[in-house]
Amino acid sequence: MSKPIHKTIIDASKKSIIPDFKELYQYKDLFLTLAWRDFRVRYAQTTIGFLWAILQPIITLLILSLVFGRFVGVETGEVPHILFTVAGLSVWSYFSYVMTNSGNSVIASQNMIKKIYFPRLIIPLSKAVVGFIDFGVALLIMVVLMIYFQVPPSVNIWLAPIFILIGVIAALAVGIWLSALTVRYRDFQHIVPFMVQIGLYITPVAYPAEFAVKQLPEWAATLYYLNPMAGVVQGFRWSMFGGDAPGPLMYVSILMILVIFVSGLFYFRKVEGDMADYV
Repeated sequence: MSKPIHKTIIDASKKSIIPDFKELYQYKDLFLTLAWRDFRVRYAQTTIGFLWAILQPIITLLILSLVFGRFVGVETGEVPHILFTVAGLSVWSYFSYVMTNSGNSVIASQNMIKKIYFPRLIIPLSKAVVGFIDFGVALLIMVVLMIYFQVPPSVNIWLAPIFILIGVIAALAVGIWLSALTVRYRDFQHIVPFMVQIGLYITPVAYPAEFAVKQLPEWAATLYYLNPMAGVVQGFRWSMFGGDAPGPLMYVSILMILVIFVSGLFYFRKVEGDMADYV
């Protein structure tokens, strides 16, 4: 008896914005391979290797603490400013890594895209895995500083994983958008680094969100929270150290994340079939 022939049908007309999770799971080995490749390449041919993952957040943390803690004199209540800052930096470092590396991810994989079929969404998703290295290092620094300053975690700490998950969705949302946009508009290769630099200062990483809102007209406060990471950083820090609960404007950031995520999936699916032609 002849063996049954298994066929894989690729329907280019399917435009559902919902990812085919079954198909993504079938390509899990490729997903893990891309993530492992990015991890190895990141520290390849460097003298100190993985130590860069530790030095970069420490240097950034010291600069932010010096500028906002000493020069500007931002008040952070009972939480030392350097500890206050590293809590915000932990979730921001993950977001900024995914944002930076997703933008050029599809173009960097153009040879593979032109030769074989696979769900293109795997490419920006693999960047999200490697980004956990930066998050883990910053989180470790935060724990060490909490022990050093004898600052106990808040009773709200059980909410921290929820804000981390929202931060991951925010990073994926922006990363998916940028990975699709950069394929057609190469200018984004130069715009993204600028966006990351500006984003660090318009996100309440080294200062309370209330500090920024007080400097703005009342109508501009809502615009401030259109930054998807504004509410995430504020919420995560509150879950770690307590204090005043985030105001209702935090939900503006969360709503913005959902809008960016859904629209990003829709646009990615729209251009996915033509990516091999553009790259």
